Amino acid sequence: MTTKERYRRVVEYFSEHMPSAESELNFSNPFELLVAVVLSAQCTDKRVNMTTPELFKRYPTAEAMAEATPEQIYEYIKSISYPNNKAKHLAALSRGIVERFGGELPTDLDALQTLPGVGRKTANVVGAVLWGREVMPVDTHVFRVAARIGLSRNARTPLATEKQLEAGFPSELLPIAHHWLILHGRYTCTARAPKCSACGIADICRHYATLVRETKKSETK
Repeated sequence: MTTKERYRRVVEYFSEHMPSAESELNFSNPFELLVAVVLSAQCTDKRVNMTTPELFKRYPTAEAMAEATPEQIYEYIKSISYPNNKAKHLAALSRGIVERFGGELPTDLDALQTLPGVGRKTANVVGAVLWGREVMPVDTHVFRVAARIGLSRNARTPLATEKQLEAGFPSELLPIAHHWLILHGRYTCTARAPKCSACGIADICRHYATLVRETKKSETK
């Protein structure tokens, strides 16, 4: 099977079985989404969603959070991974939004990345979710799943994976394809003990094909 055929099958499968895939982070405005995505780095969406209600109640806007110290923000996010660094980032990015962008998130993704704590993946997530930008944010799930299925080949960095996925998927599908891969990695193609027997695309998966070959070899010995 060619890589092009593999992409086509992935699109067909998820278009049928996951037609309305979306972010599992809870948010009600652009600022809340940005904060939630920053907090989600190396942390589960479930944990973030347990934490943000009180945080957003206390600091509902960039203006409100800009007045807070990292120490004050920390008290609301201390159950999340790396709370010290994230508290510093949230305080600084809030001030940046207020002082440099008039309290509104910049819609230019390069400008968004100039805010403290906002890297390429975070900016791409915000762009894809809020504005339907034709970008492919690559987190650990996307990186792993793309390599296992065979959508990426010899991609050693998230950026290399991003470029291959953006070239492989139809551009208009990139925002939802990002969610397809994340959710597939979160619930089926898990890091440990992937659920290959329950996977609807196992027949096109390079990783699964390798497992089958190795099993057959061991059985014939």
